[in-house]
Amino acid sequence: MRDKRRYSDRREYLIQAVRKRRRKIREMAVSYKAGKCQICGYNRCIETMEFHHLNGRKKDFGISQKGYTRSWERVKKELDKCLMLCANCHRELHAGILQLPQETADEKAGEFREIRLRRTILSEANRKVISRLERAETKD
Repeated sequence: MRDKRRYSDRREYLIQAVRKRRRKIREMAVSYKAGKCQICGYNRCIETMEFHHLNGRKKDFGISQKGYTRSWERVKKELDKCLMLCANCHRELHAGILQLPQETADEKAGEFREIRLRRTILSEANRKVISRLERAETKD
């Protein structure tokens, strides 16, 4: 009688297979979103690319968090709700340093056909904080 296959017997193979699939889906996702940051145009390192949901309430799952284990069709649907940003622009956006302008978007069946983004100047509040810090440094 043949022994049953066990996870422990195939552990390394399965880990490598999942890693390979996730890498492939990630490469496809970056390619699907034009391969560069949609704010600054950075495109040198795929590991720095992140996906920012335009509307967090419509988010079904995080692309980077277990998203690469889903089917490509589900990942594509989720990517249509996102912008691809480099890690730097993504952090600045969440910190309030960068702001998305009022999106100029033509909507067709709930999908954005065109979104024009540009870097924005620091918000007035951030400018005030920075100038206060600079004044404090010059006093010392």
